[in-house]
Amino acid sequence: MLAGIYSLLSASLFTALDAVDVAFTEAAVGAGISTILVLGTLSLVGHEQKKSTRSSLIPFLVVLVTGSILVYGTLDMPPYGDPGNPAHHHVAPHYLEESEHEIGIPNVVTAVLASYRGYDTMGETAVIFTAMVGVLLLMGGVRRRHVSGTTDETTDDETTDDETADERDAHGG
Repeated sequence: MLAGIYSLLSASLFTALDAVDVAFTEAAVGAGISTILVLGTLSLVGHEQKKSTRSSLIPFLVVLVTGSILVYGTLDMPPYGDPGNPAHHHVAPHYLEESEHEIGIPNVVTAVLASYRGYDTMGETAVIFTAMVGVLLLMGGVRRRHVSGTTDETTDDETTDDETADERDAHGG
């Protein structure tokens, strides 16, 4: 809950700094979807953790190898914030100098996100929407049952007395 409040305050700060697009994204993702996902997960999982019967050595090794590969991949990166980095010599000056004249938006961040990276922003929105749909489907509780060779979608609460009697007859009871 504190993360949602922090995200909402961050969105307010971004609005005060005239970065409305970043504020909207922060409010939607941080305060909205993230809070809903955490609360939904907590309601599904419960308050007690089950004891694992499996060894935790294999997941630890996978994380260790993946982390090592990621750290190795960053070794040849230029130092963070170095003015000699390639990104500071080609794209950034163009955005800072020409964005207001090309697009007519005075805020550089808004110009980059809304126009120059419009497809990227649309793709991020599609990913967030897909994640939300996936979570809703997982939380829906729909399961498939095979009755008389056909597939029937029912929820746990929709089992009737006739189905229970048919199941007993099928098992000889």
